[in-house]
Amino acid sequence: MSLKQQLITDLTASMKAKEVLRTSTLRMVKAALVNREIEKGGELDDEEMQKLLRSLVKQRRDSVEQYEKGGRKDLADKEQAEIAIIESYLPQAASRTTIEAAVDAAITATGATSMKDMGRVMKAAQTTLASQNADGKTVSEIVKARLGG
Repeated sequence: MSLKQQLITDLTASMKAKEVLRTSTLRMVKAALVNREIEKGGELDDEEMQKLLRSLVKQRRDSVEQYEKGGRKDLADKEQAEIAIIESYLPQAASRTTIEAAVDAAITATGATSMKDMGRVMKAAQTTLASQNADGKTVSEIVKARLGG
């Protein structure tokens, strides 16, 4: 069963079970999916779906950060719950040690020596971690630490 079919099946099940938060989150994901398919002009494959889901998670993480700065714990908690639901459709996130190993390999491969090389290192590390659902912010922090930023 494709990721899209799984999402639609789960949406139907959550509607029947009257799970309000899960239903609203899955509806939002489905709407984003339909919009992306319209932009593309065709069906999304599972890899493109995962990219879309990662984008939605990133948006929510940014929102959580803003809500916490603004003292809106209630909204931050809601966004965190949505993140958990969306991440359940993504493969297990890469561990910090996996990310560190990929960054070290990228630094070696690119011959990076300073913060000026951060872009090349990030690109190489993200390419290595593409299928492993690595958080870009974590990758960035590790690259900065390794390059002395």
